[in-house]
Amino acid sequence: MTVDTKDMTATIAYLIGVKKHILEGCFDEECHELLQKLYSNRDATIIRYLCKLRTTLLLKFRKTDDEMRYNLKNLDRLEWYDQDNIKALERWGIKVIQPNYRSEKYIVDITRLIAENIDKCSELFYDWISWEYIKELFYSPRYKKPNILKKEFDKYMANLEYYPFQVYIHWNPKDYGSILYNDGKFISVLYEQHGEVFGDKTKFKDAAEDTKRNIYDFIEAGQKIAVVVDCENSDVYKLYGVIKNLNQDELSKIEKIILYDDYHTSSGWDWINRFTKIPVEHIEVARVTDSKSLVDIKMTAGVCEAFYKQNIDSFILFSSDSDYWGLISSLPDAEFLVMYEYSKCGQAIKDALSERGIYYCSIDDFCSGNIEDLKKAVLFDTLEKYLKDIPYINGKELAVKLYEETRIKASEREIETFYNKYIKTLRLKVDNDGNFRIEITR
Repeated sequence: MTVDTKDMTATIAYLIGVKKHILEGCFDEECHELLQKLYSNRDATIIRYLCKLRTTLLLKFRKTDDEMRYNLKNLDRLEWYDQDNIKALERWGIKVIQPNYRSEKYIVDITRLIAENIDKCSELFYDWISWEYIKELFYSPRYKKPNILKKEFDKYMANLEYYPFQVYIHWNPKDYGSILYNDGKFISVLYEQHGEVFGDKTKFKDAAEDTKRNIYDFIEAGQKIAVVVDCENSDVYKLYGVIKNLNQDELSKIEKIILYDDYHTSSGWDWINRFTKIPVEHIEVARVTDSKSLVDIKMTAGVCEAFYKQNIDSFILFSSDSDYWGLISSLPDAEFLVMYEYSKCGQAIKDALSERGIYYCSIDDFCSGNIEDLKKAVLFDTLEKYLKDIPYINGKELAVKLYEETRIKASEREIETFYNKYIKTLRLKVDNDGNFRIEITR
């Protein structure tokens, strides 16, 4: 069983200016740390304050205009605008208050300020989501043309109940229910608005709390716990998704992660130690003949040694290979928790684990959308190896090759995004000694 994440919707809700008490009531339980980061992010807060200002101006358009026209007041002298927000924007170099303005001019001006600053928030979102689609929620690309903002105003006022928490966004309002209910709902609506379907649900689905609680209980019950990974039968990025989406305090009791690897596997295994606080022991198993891997034999021997010599009594085993049932059944006094992949694990081994009372769950259930840090590190490292030959390589073909070599599963759009963002923007740099080098823009 899986549940939808809320990180993206929490970020959108913050940026478009949803009231703080609503924001925290809807998202604080799942996204408390994220919200704290957003509160302290100036670029995000500039957009938030500008969006709040614009929504208030739309809702109080005529009242504001009358005060400006008949009483010569400005936004900083009207009580329905958040004066602290206006002062903060001015302090940060965002000039909001203008002399001799009316409501219509202010709508254009605030929209311009949003358009000029929104790209600074692109790093708040992962590369697998279309930034262009998200950006369009904040302003109409044609806002400078006559009557465009007038039409937006009329559409907003006629469909207030369809806007999230009645906050203005640029979209075609429909009765979707709460589009900020969770990431799955939001992404589905976002792509539907552009005539597309977003297919990779693993990006916003995460393991249910019951699954996580069973893992925490297993760790708590053990005296000394080790994670043991069959790298030939596990996906490094999915394994990182498990680590990333579990509570780090709960994982702190784990003694170490032991990787049993073969040179044919993904280069991502060489990077996992840099992305977890748990000590990682990486054992590369040599082959006697090229056609026969010895990982399973080496791993079986290693687990037995850890149990008998190192007093490790509990093992979290990452593998979908039924051969490890022999290991599990040979150590009846050891405790095991097994994590597998759906496509690689048969029902027979699951039945055997159930009969023995061993808990198992799938690493496919854990969210894959928030592991871009590891993927980018591996992709950039692989890209570095090709830089000397860049003038002789087709960039688009190279992008595909990088994903194939690193064994990162991605859609055509994700690969295209990587190409546009990191390969097309490669720069030629010259150091102080006059030496040329190619640099990746990160």
